[in-house]
Amino acid sequence: MARIHCSVANCHYWKNGNICDASEIMVTSDSLGNTTPDSFDAPQASTAEETPVNSCMETCCKTFVHANSAAKNADSIYRK
Repeated sequence: MARIHCSVANCHYWKNGNICDASEIMVTSDSLGNTTPDSFDAPQASTAEETPVNSCMETCCKTFVHANSAAKNADSIYRK
């Protein structure tokens, strides 16, 4: 997997050096991200509709899990 950089230090998958340490991530449009539950993440990516956008400002990472959340790994994504 390519190295993914992320500065969201309160995410469960964040690693020192601003590295995303999730085994999978899902990046989608803000419009889809705002209308799907948190559980709709990388494992469901192949079923997602295509969501073209015009700029990076219209995208979001669906893989975020708060570092203090009890729901860690609830979506079968794990830290590498």
